[in-house]
Amino acid sequence: MKTVQRLWKRYWGLVLIVVVLLVFFLLPLPYYIEGPGSADNLKSFVTVKHHPDKRRGKFMLTSVAEAPATPALWLYAQLNPHYDVVSAEDMTGGQDDATYNRVQKFYMRSAINEAIATAYSAAHRSYRTTYQGIYVLDIQSNSKFKHQLKVGDTITKVDGHHFNTASAYQRYISKQGVGHRVTISYRRNGKTKQATAPLVMLSTHRAGIGITLTDNVKVTTKIPVKVDPGQIGGPSAGLMFSLQIYQQLTNQNLRHGQKIAGTGTIDQNGQVGEIGGIDKKVIAAKRAGATIFFAPYVKPTKALLAVEEQGKTNYQLAKATAKKYAPNMKVVPVTSFKQAVHYLQTHSK
Repeated sequence: MKTVQRLWKRYWGLVLIVVVLLVFFLLPLPYYIEGPGSADNLKSFVTVKHHPDKRRGKFMLTSVAEAPATPALWLYAQLNPHYDVVSAEDMTGGQDDATYNRVQKFYMRSAINEAIATAYSAAHRSYRTTYQGIYVLDIQSNSKFKHQLKVGDTITKVDGHHFNTASAYQRYISKQGVGHRVTISYRRNGKTKQATAPLVMLSTHRAGIGITLTDNVKVTTKIPVKVDPGQIGGPSAGLMFSLQIYQQLTNQNLRHGQKIAGTGTIDQNGQVGEIGGIDKKVIAAKRAGATIFFAPYVKPTKALLAVEEQGKTNYQLAKATAKKYAPNMKVVPVTSFKQAVHYLQTHSK
């Protein structure tokens, strides 16, 4: 009898240990863990027909690794200075994972389009932009379209009118007045649909649909180009994609055999914008052997620093991180694509 009791105690003890381990490693917490991601060779992402990249060196796309928190990951983040714990609300803005990922993929697609346009323009190669409509990033709780529209839809017409900028749509809509019923045409998964509902009052005290939006623009080129970012999302790859595409179009020896990493958004004018997690991207670049890191630059002001990550601009944070963890890496501040190219053309090894 005592032998049976001992076996039961040992059995339940093992069960308890297994349960504790499962909880420790698998229990989901309302947080995300952010840390250094990868620094990938952009040659594997970009293909320009009849323009292969045969030059030595690498342009590298840096990323931030994100994962839903578990107790084990939470503890690891507390002990590792390169990792942060972020609330799920701050990470996704309250969106579910599928919606959040859909928005991040759109940001990436938009960044690729802007990068293609920037590189082709600088290389004096033919390209064309087509304004497709308004991309829906979020739907406000008071929107009368909230049960019809979804994040990821592209609004192509309002009352039968197609405009070529988001601001033109907004001007037309605001003139109709709160409560006026409008009919919108939108595309979802390649199919065109329609919805009719009244306009609501926005926080700007103007009439609107009640959505957060951005332009959905498609770029087509005479010289075919393909950019496949894999599972990486977000807008921060714009600068590095534009440099890689430009390198292949012009066959200039911009890298001089060096491993060059960086980050930053790119807009239709080739201006570089700030991004999140740059300290983690510096660590990723350092681990991959990069010797140069392009960081977006903005003039620091008290008002700006009050809302910046860790109270520092992208360049300041990248510089401080490199000084501490990657002293042999040169952090180069850039405000535009042209400035990045000029640096590479005038600072060869």
